[in-house]
Amino acid sequence: MTRAQEWRPDVLGEPFEQLTLPLTPDAEGEVVATLVRYAPPPRLADLWSHRPAADVDVLYVHGWSDYFFQKELARFWHDRGARFYALDLRKYGRSLREGQTPGFVDDLATYDEDIAAALDAIGHASGDGRRLLLLGHSTGGLTLSLWIDRHPGRAHALVLNSPWLEFQAGGPGRAALAPLIDLHARLDPKAAMPNVDLGYYTRSVSATMDGEWDYDLAWRPVRGFRVHPAWLTAVLAGHARVAAGLSLDVPVLTLLSARSALLPYWTPEMMSSDVVLVVQDIAVRALRLAPTVTVSRIDGALHDVFLSREPVRAAAYGEVERWLRGYVSGS
Repeated sequence: MTRAQEWRPDVLGEPFEQLTLPLTPDAEGEVVATLVRYAPPPRLADLWSHRPAADVDVLYVHGWSDYFFQKELARFWHDRGARFYALDLRKYGRSLREGQTPGFVDDLATYDEDIAAALDAIGHASGDGRRLLLLGHSTGGLTLSLWIDRHPGRAHALVLNSPWLEFQAGGPGRAALAPLIDLHARLDPKAAMPNVDLGYYTRSVSATMDGEWDYDLAWRPVRGFRVHPAWLTAVLAGHARVAAGLSLDVPVLTLLSARSALLPYWTPEMMSSDVVLVVQDIAVRALRLAPTVTVSRIDGALHDVFLSREPVRAAAYGEVERWLRGYVSGS
C-alpha cells in the first residue's frame, strides 16, 4: 500500500480539493477511495458569529451509482461552521479505475477501510478532537448506520438522507428473496442481474432532462450501475441487521420524501416523490436505529432530498438547522 497523495484541485473547481486514499488491492488490482474537502478562504465575519457546528467535522457518503457533486450541501455545512468532507468510496466516481466492477463489494463492512482512511486524513483516527457528524445518502446511509453500530464512541451525530434501510419488497419479500440471491452469489458473485432502473430518477434530477443538476453521467449513469448478486446479498444482510434493531449511540436525523412513486411508467408525480424507496417502510425502519431518532418527511422531496426543487431543499435545510441547534449545538 502506498502513502496518500497530496491535496490537489478537484473536478468541482475551487475551493474544492481532493485527496487520493490508497487502500488494500483486491482481485481487480489497485483500490483507492477519494476524500473531497470544501476549503474556502476564511472570512472575518465567521470569527464573530455564533455558528451551531463550529467544532464539527462532517463526512458525507454517497449512495449506489453515485458520487459527491453537491456543492450547495458543502456550502450549507460550511456556513454553519463545520469543516465539510465527502468520500467517494472505492470503485465509485473519482475512485473508479479502469477494469473495476463499478460499486462492487460483497460485504458492506469492506468500507470500514475507506472510512478509516478518510477519518485518519481529517484527524479522527482515534476519535479525539473535533466532533464528528456523519451524513449518508441511500446506500451510504445504510453503510454509515452499520459502521456506527460496529464502532461505538467514534461519531457524535448521524444525518440520513433517504437511507436504504429496507428492501423495496419489504421485510417478508426480502426474507423470501435473500436465500435465492445468496445462492446466485455463491455460484456467480458478479453475474449481471436484470436492470430494473428505468432512468426515471435521473430524469427528475439531471439538467440534461427535467432536473436542474449538472454532473458526470459516466460516474452517475442514467440507469445506474449493473447490479451483481454478491453486492445485493451484502445489502440485504444490512437490511436484516437494521430490521433486528441497532443501538446507535448518537442522535439520528432521517430525512425522507412525503411519498413514493415506484411505477413502471413516467408520471409528473415523480418530480416530487421518491422513485427509489418505499418511504413509509424506511420511516419505520429508521426508528429501530437508535434510542433518539428524528424522522422528517419533506413534502415534494426527491430520493436525494437535497437535489429537490429549491423550495423543497430550503425546507429540508431548515429541518437540519433546527435539529442541529437542538441536538448538536447544545450538546
